[in-house]
Amino acid sequence: MFFVRVNMTDRTYSVTDVPEKYKHLAGRGLTSNVIADEVPALCHALGPNNKLVFSPGYTTGTSAPTSSRVSVGGKSPLTGGIKEANAGTSWAADLGVLNIKALIVEGFPEEKGKFWGIAVTWDGKPKVEFFEATQYAGKPLAEVHPAMYEKFGEKISVCSIGMAAEHGYSNSGVAFNDQYKRPTRYAGRGGLGAVMATKGLKFIVLNRAGAPGVEIVDKALFEEGRKKMIDALRTHAITKPKGGLNSYGTAILVNILNEAGGLPTRNFSSGRFEGAPKISGETIFEKNKERKGKEVYNHNCSPGCIIQCSNTVYDEKGEEITSCLEYESAWALGADCGIDNLEDVAKMNALCNDYGLDTIETGVAIAVAMEGGLIPFGDSKAAIELVHEMGKGTPKGRILGAGAATTGRAFGVRRVPVVKGQAMPAYEPRAVKGIGITYATTTMGADHTAGYTIAPEILGVMGKQDPLSPEGKAGLSRAFQATTAFIDSSGHCLFIAFAILDIATGYQGMIDEVNGVTGNKWSADDILKLGGDILKVERKFNEAAGIGKEADRMPEFMMKEPLPPHNVTFDISDETLDSVFGEL
Repeated sequence: MFFVRVNMTDRTYSVTDVPEKYKHLAGRGLTSNVIADEVPALCHALGPNNKLVFSPGYTTGTSAPTSSRVSVGGKSPLTGGIKEANAGTSWAADLGVLNIKALIVEGFPEEKGKFWGIAVTWDGKPKVEFFEATQYAGKPLAEVHPAMYEKFGEKISVCSIGMAAEHGYSNSGVAFNDQYKRPTRYAGRGGLGAVMATKGLKFIVLNRAGAPGVEIVDKALFEEGRKKMIDALRTHAITKPKGGLNSYGTAILVNILNEAGGLPTRNFSSGRFEGAPKISGETIFEKNKERKGKEVYNHNCSPGCIIQCSNTVYDEKGEEITSCLEYESAWALGADCGIDNLEDVAKMNALCNDYGLDTIETGVAIAVAMEGGLIPFGDSKAAIELVHEMGKGTPKGRILGAGAATTGRAFGVRRVPVVKGQAMPAYEPRAVKGIGITYATTTMGADHTAGYTIAPEILGVMGKQDPLSPEGKAGLSRAFQATTAFIDSSGHCLFIAFAILDIATGYQGMIDEVNGVTGNKWSADDILKLGGDILKVERKFNEAAGIGKEADRMPEFMMKEPLPPHNVTFDISDETLDSVFGEL
């Protein structure tokens, strides 16, 4: 395995063996450690000292199911702290097959407004070639991605940034191709797209032809673990074929959270949205059946995924509007803005993909602007125009592109649902206390994927827990955050958690897979420790960046304003929040 460093100052690169310190790290564990070791915590996120690190997980590039994830790490221009965002894509698998443990982008080009691409191939070891890409700037990604396939052939994978990143937006993501070559799979949160743009890097093209693939130390153990994982995923109600996610996608959660009174509505002013059924996964499924003349089950975002939760939204003529419309996107661009027009929500999602915007931050910023009086709640046509303004880089668009916190300041809004500068996702923390603790205490800013306590609190995974009760939720969040840090390092999608937390053999399967690849003998206890060690590294970086435990707090209005329909506040004490990582 290799470290590949790309220096954008002079457009040179180096390929070295993996340093001893990093040999047992991968994915999020590796990106966070490299950033902690090499990036000054107080540097400007869009300045010359920040770096962008791409790393596949331990099992990425193998036949392990649902394992084609890549971690992208850097200092976030949105939170000012450490950031890891990840995506499922063939690009991740190709990075692993090319034996690249870390692709580190560094340096700072002197010439502004000029963009480059890099093409990575195999020539006994990874080889990097630079090519001019300025002509592709300022255009929607759906328009320029096909040019990469024309230039380099069909059997490639493409990473890119959109116009949002070129504008320097703090809510710009890093885009990757899906299985149909669309630039729609995003490491979306935290503004890492803007970091890539400051390096003058528009594309990273991977061609795996001739590469040796991932070495598996213990093939028998790996195969045993793989079979356990497949069995767990194919039998669990949430992840099995034609089960919840394969049928209705992640948007199945719209109705579930609405019923629980935890669907944030009209800028987090209520936990229920009367229009929720119109933008739900069930409605998408039924409309697709009507418009395509058959039942349309979902597809995989990346090679080897057997959960297959990626949906497609079609218009009345049966033409594709967008793929895919995740729960978070349907909520952010829908319920949080008071919009129940599914087709318009899908159009906004497609625009976010084209411009390179994080849908969560975009939707929450628009909802905050709606509360500030810019446009009315529920006005989907005006909301679509605001997304266009973000793409064009108009003054209003730049305010929204800076994220929900900046939008709140610009429009004088008091009720701004952010933690550490990052917008909250689609679970109301007053109605689902465990996820609120995760929002408050994660190193990443408000982020549901950092410790998805929704699994037990709403879905009953590992046994149902009362979402309105604060009891035991600090320990629950801590355990989920540590486990998640390891899953993010394994290369698996977070959605394996539903099956492996309910089916013990599935959990052991994940461990066996990783041990089979690496030759380690890690146990379940080791997994929690390894995840905890990653969190320690991240928290140490944040503390050095001036983000201490005092930042592990919820917005004031959530502690004061009761949330309908349960009329509850976020009543978790500061002492409880501080205790989450007191045991790490």
